[in-house]
Amino acid sequence: MQQAISYKSWTPIHTVNRPPTARAPSGGGEEVVKGSMEEAVKDNAVIVFGRNGCCMNHVVKRLLLGLGVNPAVYEVEEADEAQAVVELQGIGGDGGAEGDQGFQFPAVFIGGKLFGGLDRVMATHITGELVPILKEAGALWL
Repeated sequence: MQQAISYKSWTPIHTVNRPPTARAPSGGGEEVVKGSMEEAVKDNAVIVFGRNGCCMNHVVKRLLLGLGVNPAVYEVEEADEAQAVVELQGIGGDGGAEGDQGFQFPAVFIGGKLFGGLDRVMATHITGELVPILKEAGALWL
């Protein structure tokens, strides 16, 4: 009999297990380390923050991989989403062209600044502006 390979073959970065008393008995899982998101943005030329298991994370990651960028992917658990949004808004500054629309996942940070969500990444890719932005951030060398 054949065994299925799990879709998620990689693990989220910068996560730690919660202490058993920090969550209700029905929950479980991982907690985002406070301040680690800011460090992750500083340490990576391109990083994608998104909901755990969201297909849009996969779309953004595949697009960037196709361009030759190996982005870090940081998945946020549903229970920690509100805290993550607050922290990411503090890191992101004005949010680029999407500042009026509010914060959305997946959130792509390029060069330490909030670039935008899937819509902005796709739009800049289609217009041909994404590759120069990635080169300027140091995510692409050629």
